[in-house]
Amino acid sequence: MIPATRKEVLGLYRKVLQIAKNWQSASGQAEETVREKEYIRNEARTLFRKNKNVTDPKLIKQCIEECEARIEIGLHYNIPYPRPIHLPPMGLAHKQGRTLRHQEKLRKISKPIYLKSHDEVS
Repeated sequence: MIPATRKEVLGLYRKVLQIAKNWQSASGQAEETVREKEYIRNEARTLFRKNKNVTDPKLIKQCIEECEARIEIGLHYNIPYPRPIHLPPMGLAHKQGRTLRHQEKLRKISKPIYLKSHDEVS
């Protein structure tokens, strides 16, 4: 990893931990705030540790974009959890007779960037 990228990744990690430290739940309940803070910290640790050995610049850029998108969405909606996508299970086929494997490929391609790593962690 080049030094500029390393610095950017560590800055994002610090930013996520700072957000977790200052997080307030939407409901304002203390136990929910604590639960959400812990979720943010655990999610950050898990994903950053999982990706610590990534060396491909394109994949690193994709991970950085995902992190930034999740930060922005979390702060905007005041929800630390990833927002679900609403795609019907078999709603991406254009013609009759397409295989399930093709459907799964289309679903994977259509998944928003902020949910790319969610299925791997949860």
